Amino acid sequence: MRSTRFVTTGMAAGLVAGAVLLLASCGGDTASQTPEPNPEISTPAPMPSESAESSDVSEPQPVPAPGVTVGAPATVTNELTAPWSVAFYGEIALVNERDSARILEVDDAGHLREVGTVAQASARGEGGLLGMAVQDDYLYAYFTTDHDNRIERYPLSGDTGSLALGSAEVLLADIPAASYHNGGRLAFGPDGMIYATTGDAGDTGLSQDLDSLAGKILRLTPDGEVPSDNPFDGSYIYSYGHRNPQGIAWAGDGSMFASEFGQNTWDELNIIEPGGNYGWPIVEGIAGDESYIDPVQQWEPSEASPSGIAIVGDSIFIANLRGERLREVPVSAPHSSVNYFVGEYGRLRDVVSTPDGGLWVVTNNTDGRGSPGADDDRILNVAT
Repeated sequence: MRSTRFVTTGMAAGLVAGAVLLLASCGGDTASQTPEPNPEISTPAPMPSESAESSDVSEPQPVPAPGVTVGAPATVTNELTAPWSVAFYGEIALVNERDSARILEVDDAGHLREVGTVAQASARGEGGLLGMAVQDDYLYAYFTTDHDNRIERYPLSGDTGSLALGSAEVLLADIPAASYHNGGRLAFGPDGMIYATTGDAGDTGLSQDLDSLAGKILRLTPDGEVPSDNPFDGSYIYSYGHRNPQGIAWAGDGSMFASEFGQNTWDELNIIEPGGNYGWPIVEGIAGDESYIDPVQQWEPSEASPSGIAIVGDSIFIANLRGERLREVPVSAPHSSVNYFVGEYGRLRDVVSTPDGGLWVVTNNTDGRGSPGADDDRILNVAT
């Protein structure tokens, strides 16, 4: 098992010290205090997690013409409980469930078949089996155990109707975990490296600490090593100063986008730069502080709580939990957006591009925070 590897730098020490001084000088800064539980969350928690915000700033202006024509969704399957992530092994669709830790194959008729389970995954609050990605006959999984978050990979064998998981290999362990703010998204970048989002695990100071993997976006080789060209020598950290990022995707020009849950004011869409500091817990949303990278768009969390994202053509699609909508943001004009299906399907956890260039959207109404209907939870095929 590989344990975490970091490097302690003067830069890190300076950032943390600066953060402490700034928070100390701002006695009314809510980011430095434990917030009140969000009354809209059905399961009480020590801090608000995926959905907790309000503000009075106007909505971004909608784009005149969306880049992708979005049609009426069709149900692929409706037999899921707290699904979290979808990945494709060639043409074979795989979906997982957070609490049961099952990985399921979805056939053309929408029937589900269990491929395997992640034995050490521990369902607690927002934790459990989270992100999933597939590359080169391996399935990669990000999950919460009883004491940490970790990334494992499993060899895949078989074909449609007979797919199976081999023995687990731990790539990275000891990522801080809690019952909330675990991050959890996995995705392969155009460079062939695997990226993982991590939350602050309820300890906000860790996001600015370059000796901690919490509140970061990480970059690993497919074998779990630290890439030689990572921005901090010997460290998995690619960017930092994040609260709870849960969506990552790349545009055709290589630009990396990430969605992030804010705390009391703003949820965010960020363009990720290697070594970039995105400000949490010092700032939230667009702050205009040159010390930190501002998001390209922000939303009131009552209309957002952005989780998984996907890019099709020149459009970023964002699945929103509390906001109960699919949002489209043009890559070429990321300060504007268009909403679809507002309130029609409840909480949306993930959106993924299919091998044929379409979109699948995953609902998340059975996770303890939604109001499930007879057809929940499901995967929707959105015509494009």
